[in-house]
Amino acid sequence: MQELPAGPDAVLLDFADADDPAYAVLESATALRAAIADGRLVATEDLVPSASSILVQGKTGGGVDVLGIHRALRLGIAGADVADSTPSPVEIPVHYDGDDLDDVAGALDMSVDAVITAHRGTEWVVQFMGFAPGFGYLVPASDAADAALTGLLNLPRRPHARTRVPAGSVAIAAGYSAVYPRDSPGGWNLLGRTRISLWSEHDDPPAFLTPGTRVRFVDASAPEDSAARPDDDTENR
Repeated sequence: MQELPAGPDAVLLDFADADDPAYAVLESATALRAAIADGRLVATEDLVPSASSILVQGKTGGGVDVLGIHRALRLGIAGADVADSTPSPVEIPVHYDGDDLDDVAGALDMSVDAVITAHRGTEWVVQFMGFAPGFGYLVPASDAADAALTGLLNLPRRPHARTRVPAGSVAIAAGYSAVYPRDSPGGWNLLGRTRISLWSEHDDPPAFLTPGTRVRFVDASAPEDSAARPDDDTENR
């Protein structure tokens, strides 16, 4: 890990040189959140994780507790399991009928059912937010992965992006899974769709997912109106 200054009240923790930067960010962010929650990092105001780094933001004018950060990382990573140190996962019901599902199966020399099983059988966690409000970049919550999941994670983006991906599209590309929170352009491989609303300015909080949220994709064969936080306000989307 490299420690880079980011102004008088922040520090950037760079994990680009780690064997698995994504998992290093997850592990470290979990440890830091625990330290903030139990009062060991009282001067820390916010954590902003990315694909390979974490910005630790201190309170304005209060500097940044670098020694406390190192202590929290050392103790937290040694004693915590990412999968066991956050609340139970939220469930996102999915209809696996995406436009790219057959192509994904063919590219990986897998059956469609095997692709669905690998995606649905994985517990995911939001590593960071980006691209659009409510868009969470999901990675496996554990560093253990079977061959099918490894294939999915190695799948690149589509060679040509779509000009419009419908809101609720469940997708995967370049090591991440995600749900599109609103209609937008996108180049990810579409596996299915959900009615869960990922972003609404009328909700508190407006984002359904936040960094550290654990996610399980489940079969949407149950009645759709039973889903948590369904998007019933489609005319205002």
